[in-house]
Amino acid sequence: MLWLAVALQVMFSVTRPVRHSGVPVALIAASCLLAVAQGVYCTSLASGALAEYLGQSTLSRRLLAFGAGLMVMNLVAVLVLASDVGLRDFPGVAVVLCAAVMPFTMAHSLIVRKRVSALVQLGALAAVCGAVLLLGGSRQLVGACMACMVCGPAWYAITTRCSAWHLGVMWKLHEAKDVEARLAVAEERLRFGRDLHDVMGRNLAVIALKSELAVQLARRGRPEAVDQMTEVQRMAHEAQREVREVVRGYRGADLATELGGAQGVLEAAGIECTVTGPPDGLPANVQSALGWVVREAATNVLRHGDARRCTIAVARSAADATLTVENDGAAAGSGSSASPGTGLAGLRERLTAVDGTLTAGPAPGGRFRLTAEVPLTDTDTDGVGAPPADGPAVPPADGPEVPPADGPGRPETGPQPPARARTTDRTPAPALASTAEAIGEATGEATA
Repeated sequence: MLWLAVALQVMFSVTRPVRHSGVPVALIAASCLLAVAQGVYCTSLASGALAEYLGQSTLSRRLLAFGAGLMVMNLVAVLVLASDVGLRDFPGVAVVLCAAVMPFTMAHSLIVRKRVSALVQLGALAAVCGAVLLLGGSRQLVGACMACMVCGPAWYAITTRCSAWHLGVMWKLHEAKDVEARLAVAEERLRFGRDLHDVMGRNLAVIALKSELAVQLARRGRPEAVDQMTEVQRMAHEAQREVREVVRGYRGADLATELGGAQGVLEAAGIECTVTGPPDGLPANVQSALGWVVREAATNVLRHGDARRCTIAVARSAADATLTVENDGAAAGSGSSASPGTGLAGLRERLTAVDGTLTAGPAPGGRFRLTAEVPLTDTDTDGVGAPPADGPAVPPADGPEVPPADGPGRPETGPQPPARARTTDRTPAPALASTAEAIGEATGEATA
């Protein structure tokens, strides 16, 4: 459109009536050259104005002033040429005057407010019509100039502004897609870091426990030390497999599996654990969320508390499912209650995904209680998400299946990975209990 205006001005300036009117060729050439120069400069000016409209850069107002100067010079050249030829004999003088204003209008309308652009165009309209009157133009010619100035530059400014607005919308959509991609990467990094923390924390806690047991047995010359180090080796391979699952994003949690694993590892550590309430029939997403809570709470009791008894209760009503973990080791873990670990926030994030809530704090009788509540929708209560049918609902409680933690029964802020079905033989819970007693005996004799 910009170069269409330039082409119209040049074409009307070299028509036969102009060439045969006795006007100096230099004046015709000067008018055409000014039109081309204005077109070239205003093309670059429009590019800078569009960049400023999109918020990418700022256009110098000196460049804008120079463009306005070129427009004025071009208008003067057209008026001088028209006056020498004669306003009545100059073909399309109103169209040429309109074409001389249009290139600058394109850039100017993009970087100023619409009200300012309208005022500038009204000023140009008044100046052009006044100059035509001063040069002896008729009322019909003045009216034609007025119509061309209103319909030409004004329409050009409106279409330019609308086109730039559409381009801005597409530009923002492109930026939104970039932001969405970056957020997806950041979310995956958070998921990976959270699950890696949970998996490694759990397995390192179990490896540390069994390593300590093996050291005590080895000092006493007990052959069970070899069995414990074999279990440590197996746990290391298991941790390796779980890390691969984290990388692939395949981690989930089954509530029945987690309950069985938590009960087994707590009893193996000498903590009396009671599990009540059937976990069957809960939706898969609810089981997964509550499974992380069980894993985290069990590890907290094992690592940070001095508990002797722990109860895990699952209750289900028509409206919600509730998991309660309570232990008597609050006194030993109270020091950490002021500064909870990273697991608590992570568990709350998981529960928030299913509109659940998590509360943790001291309970009467020197106990610590953690409660997770998840609402059940009509769709959830249809039996969707029952535990998978590829194995027993509750695996044998045969080893430390515990997540990392910060306090007795208090979860850390990262969501915890699910318990997995073991592919190798495990030491049964009574054997772990006996080896735990062996540590106590070995430690007592060593002290004596």
